[in-house]
Amino acid sequence: MAQSRLNLAVAICAAVLISCGPTGSADAPPDPWNEAVAKTKPRPSKRARTSASPTPSNPSASPTASGAPAPSPGPHGSQQVTGSSAVALTFDDGPDPTWTPKVLALLRKHKVKATFCVVGIEVKRHPKLIGEIVRDGHTLCNHTWDHDLRLGKRSPGHIKANLARTNAAILSAVPGAQIPYFRQPGGMWTKRGVRVVRELDMVPLHWNVDPRDWTKPPARQISSFVKRETKKGDIVLLHDGGGNRTQTYRALHDVLPHLTRRFQLTPL
Repeated sequence: MAQSRLNLAVAICAAVLISCGPTGSADAPPDPWNEAVAKTKPRPSKRARTSASPTPSNPSASPTASGAPAPSPGPHGSQQVTGSSAVALTFDDGPDPTWTPKVLALLRKHKVKATFCVVGIEVKRHPKLIGEIVRDGHTLCNHTWDHDLRLGKRSPGHIKANLARTNAAILSAVPGAQIPYFRQPGGMWTKRGVRVVRELDMVPLHWNVDPRDWTKPPARQISSFVKRETKKGDIVLLHDGGGNRTQTYRALHDVLPHLTRRFQLTPL
């Protein structure tokens, strides 16, 4: 009798185990909590799944929470974004007696402050224009003494002397002027050049929007490029010196009202 009862108990237990299946098997009923979590858990975006970190040549590809581009160095650690959502207009190769006053007048009209990267030889020739730039509240940038494209490949002593000579000309024109930036002509940066710039307590200033206005394309081409390509935090390269800047000046009549509607403009 006892043996019969024992056999019956074993049979019942075996039937229960077979009907339930092993824990965690495909036949087990779904867990409502886990299903809810799976539905609400965010999936990585297509950009996150397929894109690597932005390269230095395109820092604005990765915006921060504020909408500004993530800080990203330019060539050899130079600065090529503003570090905020503001956009910076920069003008190279002046001061020029014809075009710098015209550019300054337009900036004044639109209440825009910019950064002027000046060449030492031109500073010496037109010191009053440096005074006008400073009085209008724009930022100054050293752009070498003689627009030497290969300056960064020269000896550290030569680089330092060139920059110091340009700074001295600026300070002769406007004693006490602040010169926080240096820009290498042509963007031809070298580690050696950047190191000397930093030793002189200046920031190497690059750009990331270049309409190549120095090639003198039509004004509409310059304007279209700048309006299309400029994003938050960008530094725009333009020219107020180094040749006939008629097309740049004409383009600014369209560019300035467009950019001031879309962005805050900063003199760095």
